[in-house]
Amino acid sequence: MTMTGGCLCGAVRYTIEGDPLLSAVCHCRNCQKQAGSAMSVLIGVRDTQMEITGTLTTYQDTGESGDPVYRRFCGICGSPILSDLPSQQGMHFVKAGTLDDVSGLDPKMHFWTASAQPWVRYTEDAVKFDKTPG
Repeated sequence: MTMTGGCLCGAVRYTIEGDPLLSAVCHCRNCQKQAGSAMSVLIGVRDTQMEITGTLTTYQDTGESGDPVYRRFCGICGSPILSDLPSQQGMHFVKAGTLDDVSGLDPKMHFWTASAQPWVRYTEDAVKFDKTPG
């Protein structure tokens, strides 16, 4: 499977080779703020699966866990592209809304549900974690 995506203005593009390792939703407050929404839908891929063209700008954040989160985005249009976590070396957590084709997404895992908006509802088969698992 090959997936492609990029930012709103097209200055950053990426290709992902192979299936994602996970598809999930993060409800932490910082992801809510970065996404400008109630949650952030993401896919987890190995960094070796992903090729990026264009320049990403990095903002070093501190997650609700207290650990650093490197939020990478297009410096021109501001589209969030991915996040890197030092605790998950070798992984990229790609913002699923930047994929060219989202038709195959069906995230079943939800992280940081303790911070979810009170009106969020989950499917019966959802796997929920109050914080980040592990």
